[in-house]
Amino acid sequence: MRTRTTTAALIAAGLLVLTACGSEPEKTTVTKSDAKPEPAPTTASPTPEPEQQTTFDVGDTADITDAPNNVKFTATVINYTQPVKGPQPPSSELGGDVWATVEVKICNVKGDTFTVSQFPWSLDYEDGTRIEATGLSGGDMPKPEFPNDAMVKADRCVRGKIPFPVPGDQRPVRILYGPESVDEPVEWTVPAK
Repeated sequence: MRTRTTTAALIAAGLLVLTACGSEPEKTTVTKSDAKPEPAPTTASPTPEPEQQTTFDVGDTADITDAPNNVKFTATVINYTQPVKGPQPPSSELGGDVWATVEVKICNVKGDTFTVSQFPWSLDYEDGTRIEATGLSGGDMPKPEFPNDAMVKADRCVRGKIPFPVPGDQRPVRILYGPESVDEPVEWTVPAK
C-alpha cells in the first residue's frame, strides 16, 4: 500500500509540477508593451520657428527682418538680362566679355533709415564662379542705375539696374543678395534663356 500511496503521491506531485510549468509560460508572455500604454504627460511643446525661405524665382519678393538694426525691408529681383546693349564691352580687367544687368528693388517697409548699394549683389555660376558687382555707374551704363550708398527712409523704395561683366557663353544659375544684416544670402534662380 505504501508503494501505491508513494506512487500516487509522486504522480500527483508530478502533475502539480507539470501544471505549474505549463501555466508559467502564460504568465511570462504578458509584457508591458501588451498592456495599455500609460498616457504621456501633457506638457506644451515649443512651437517650432518657421524655416526662413532663402530661395526665390525672379520676380519674387523676399521679406527681410533686420531686428538688431530695427528694420524690416523687402528685396525683389525684377529682371535678369544678358547681354545688355549699351556701354562698350567690359575691359579684360573686369573678367567678362559682355554686360548683364540685374534689375532690383529694395523697400524699407518699417524701421530706421538704412543704406543700400550694389555691392551686396553677386552672380553665382554652376561651376562655383561668383561675379561681384563692379559698383560702376554713370556714363553709358544701363538706366535706371541702382545707386551706391543711397539712404532709404521708412515707406520708401530704391529701384535700378546693377551691371555685371559676364562671360557671354555662360549664364549664372543664381542671383545672390548678401547684406551684412542677413546670416545667409538670399538667392533668386536665374531662368534659362
